[in-house]
Amino acid sequence: MIDILSLYPHEIEDFIVSLGEKSFRASQLFAWLYKGSDSFSGMTNLPRSLISRLEEQAVIKNIVIEQKLVSVIDGTVKYLFALDDGEKIESVFMRYKHGNTICLSTQAGCRMGCSFCASALNGLKRNLLPSEMLLQIIMAERDLGEKISNIVLMGIGEPLDNYDNVIRFLRLVNNKDGLNIGMRHISLSTCGLVDKIDRLSEENLPLTLSVSLHATDDIKRRALMPVANRWSIDKLLASCERYIKKTSRRISFEYALIAGVNDSVEDANKLGRMLAGMLCHLNLIPINPILEKNHKKSEKRAIEVFTRTIETYKISVTVRRRLGSDINASCGQLRAGHSN
Repeated sequence: MIDILSLYPHEIEDFIVSLGEKSFRASQLFAWLYKGSDSFSGMTNLPRSLISRLEEQAVIKNIVIEQKLVSVIDGTVKYLFALDDGEKIESVFMRYKHGNTICLSTQAGCRMGCSFCASALNGLKRNLLPSEMLLQIIMAERDLGEKISNIVLMGIGEPLDNYDNVIRFLRLVNNKDGLNIGMRHISLSTCGLVDKIDRLSEENLPLTLSVSLHATDDIKRRALMPVANRWSIDKLLASCERYIKKTSRRISFEYALIAGVNDSVEDANKLGRMLAGMLCHLNLIPINPILEKNHKKSEKRAIEVFTRTIETYKISVTVRRRLGSDINASCGQLRAGHSN
């Protein structure tokens, strides 16, 4: 069965024509899909004969809101979605002055194994299809009655570990006849898959690449992030330099501050020296405590000192504001509670 929502418009047109229909039916079908239609039978301007053939050869993927939490503090909304096969994923909807942002999942689970992340607690179950990424946006917009203008691929999963499906999703979500979300309004976060960063630099996608560092030496980074066993910090930074040179795009580095682990003044100075002179932005993230882990968030004073130290290296730096703190808005925690 063809996953119809994962097809590009020209592929839908080829499919429709292969069924003996006029090509204009493809645009009608495409419009229904991006309105969130979950069945062919409800597409009232399509002939019954075409609907029957579509039902025989294609499928519209579906996701269901299994749980919804709304923050009384800032209105952030956290969704636990159930997929067709019973797997669970999470999305987080956030309101900012510059527009509404959704943080999407790209996999059901994650195999990267970062020690501070709830997404990897039960390992990787499977990759998400492009349609299942699109549906997180479509369902949130329908549920809230609000338009989403920004996307962050920073939910459950490692986006570059699901490379082909994520690239297809990006091109689909950017399509002017679909959700029409600009690439410059999309941020993709990776734990540092060097080969995939190099590959991404060739895609000509003007999105924002966010790279997770979280440590200033390889020993400490390997303890936090198993991916560091394959690629050293030097190799990762070299790939980032290549990406910047190829795309002329600034990279955003993510650094989760963990009390007593990576938040010392010495760590800040080492990080400053590493990033000084690079076309980049540093995003400091006070870590969200996870029930199953013993990492603790850095004290406010330590965060302030760390930030001021980084600024002495003339590096653009911000401390991420934590939204949805009363609903555990960081991804993975709801799913972990519903997984076997």
